[in-house]
Amino acid sequence: MRAGSGYDVHRLVPGRKLIMGGVDIPHDKGLLGHSDADVLLHAVCDALLGAAGLGDIGRHFPDADQRYKGISSLTLLAEVGRLLADNGFRVNNIDATIVAEQPKMAPHIPAMIANIAGTVKVDRSAVNVKATTTEGLGFTGTGEGIAAYAVCTITQA
Repeated sequence: MRAGSGYDVHRLVPGRKLIMGGVDIPHDKGLLGHSDADVLLHAVCDALLGAAGLGDIGRHFPDADQRYKGISSLTLLAEVGRLLADNGFRVNNIDATIVAEQPKMAPHIPAMIANIAGTVKVDRSAVNVKATTTEGLGFTGTGEGIAAYAVCTITQA
């Protein structure tokens, strides 16, 4: 068994969709980034890549590469799943936390779990997503951005 951790953060800006866990969440701002800026999926990708010793999301999907401009992070997660399989690993479990003051994530978490589980081909019970606030403190508390953390375990296939 191998474990990995991931972290990502993006700034909230007007004029962008807010995509979290592959779910389009109604909000007056979205996350700024080269791809769809889905911090949850980026943290999950980094955790999986780290567990497999395969670097990080920036190494595999650099923001200087126009192929990834505006790309769905579910597509990136699918590619990470393929990389793991190609290297003899399978996902055991994923546990992730979204850190955001607004909007409320709880109503969208079941869809996020379904997206992640379906993309990496595991049972939904192997994926846990939760959300928290920072009680108004820091950049997430003031609504400047959203962060996400992820931890995962993988095993030899």
